Amino acid sequence: MLEKLNENGIDILADAILSLKTKEECFALLEDLCTISEIKAMAQRLEVAGMLEEKVVYSDIVRKTGASTATISRVNRALNYGAGGYRSVLERIAGKDKKEK
Repeated sequence: MLEKLNENGIDILADAILSLKTKEECFALLEDLCTISEIKAMAQRLEVAGMLEEKVVYSDIVRKTGASTATISRVNRALNYGAGGYRSVLERIAGKDKKEK
């Protein structure tokens, strides 16, 4: 999959994301790049990934997030067999939350 993403346009997107310094800059880029529905879908997937990592059962995830079981399954498959992106981000977010408390 990484080979498929290693294209010039996607490489530029990765560089753009890595260049962001504040949450406000991130919100601005997301607003310009994506529809509100796309942003909400990505946020929902991250929330689902976090809940799956905490071993929350599908029915509770559906109830809390409104995600479909298909979305939950897709995220679960990525967590178990994907490139590690969800876990990497979730670990960093958890580490940041611990530092802020």
